[in-house]
Amino acid sequence: MSAYRGFLSRLFALTRFGEKRSLDGPRRMNAALGDPLAAYDSVIIGGTNGKGSTVAMVARSLQAAGYRVGANHSPHTSEVNERIVIDGAPIDDAFLSACIGEVERARDAWALTAGIDGEPLTYFEFITCVAFVAFARAGVDMAVIEVGLGGRLDATNVVQPVVTAVASVSFDHMDVLGDTLAAIAGEKAGIFKKGVPAVIGPMEPSANEVFVRHARVLGVDLWKPGSDLRRARSGEGWDLSTPDGDLHVVLGLQGEHQGANASVALGILHLLRRQGFPVPDEAIVEGFRAAWMPGRLEEPLPGLLVDGAHNEAGALALARFLAKRPRPEVRILLWGMGEGRDPLSIVAPILPHVDELVTTRCAHPKARDPYDLAVLLQDAEVVLSAGGPVEETLPEVWWEADEVVVAGSLYLAGAVRDLVASGALDEEPAPADDEEGLEPDDEP
Repeated sequence: MSAYRGFLSRLFALTRFGEKRSLDGPRRMNAALGDPLAAYDSVIIGGTNGKGSTVAMVARSLQAAGYRVGANHSPHTSEVNERIVIDGAPIDDAFLSACIGEVERARDAWALTAGIDGEPLTYFEFITCVAFVAFARAGVDMAVIEVGLGGRLDATNVVQPVVTAVASVSFDHMDVLGDTLAAIAGEKAGIFKKGVPAVIGPMEPSANEVFVRHARVLGVDLWKPGSDLRRARSGEGWDLSTPDGDLHVVLGLQGEHQGANASVALGILHLLRRQGFPVPDEAIVEGFRAAWMPGRLEEPLPGLLVDGAHNEAGALALARFLAKRPRPEVRILLWGMGEGRDPLSIVAPILPHVDELVTTRCAHPKARDPYDLAVLLQDAEVVLSAGGPVEETLPEVWWEADEVVVAGSLYLAGAVRDLVASGALDEEPAPADDEEGLEPDDEP
């Protein structure tokens, strides 16, 4: 095994220790590493949906303005390198290995000194520290940080940002964040810092009020939709405005929901200007057009649409996109998702826009079994069948349909992207013998 693969094996093994909810580990690790966060300025962006796209727009705009920019994303779709991006490109294997090694050595020394038995960091805490180190070693001017889960106790919340933002609030991870929008908003507002300006995207009034209240207590200059941020469709692009100016932009990312993300991104960039970071309008226009994220309404092949929609808000955005897209004769939805969510309530908005739903799974350990998923979807008003692993099922539906839509998980999106790259859809598969799907009226 190569040194790189050895590093990755140890990194991925950390997932078995579960998720801790504390900032103590990341804070102590940042100190043990010599405070890499002090080497650059940071922006931190949270939100249920849209935070990754907003990170991409801000990072690309800063890069176009001449800054050396780091961006971290989660989760990745195919390779862990995607989580750590410098000037628009994921870091290479050698640099990732070096940064992992540096964090391992600092972690082991800290654990030994502190007398800690067992693994002191979760997978996400560890890879977040790797990103902090990578940005410092690469000499970035600005890091644009994507929150992992929630905000208040997320490992990324050890940064001291110059601007904070929350792109959206909707229902997801309720077992951890709470079962009301106000509770979820309270967790996400935990990234607000005293006196640090902030931007929020469109959300329900109950969530909006939480951010307004947090901003008031902390003395935060808060920009929000309506009073501070405005957007309107204009041809193929968007007319956006903040208290500091107006701008017409065309987006590289597809979907009407990206207009809201762009509005938040422009707010962030204008607040950076106020703090002495020059970002010309021309750089913003260029950055918004160049911004791209894998697995977000992506078309790796004509007739294949891949989207990471995995919660109700994401599924609704996908449904709205499909509603405006020309309807082919046969459109099949290939759907796979993880445990812990109600699949029927999530997929429901998409069903009027497809002719058939086929369940599948990727190799992620938390992915639902396709048959079990189909059983949970038996009340769906659509032709339904249970497929198998995505590497078997995708080629089959690809040759049956005029268009295939893959959704339900970013990990599934990554698996499909890898299959396309490998040439798995280049040749029609041989017919299988006596395969039977699960029809809507079958008994489980």
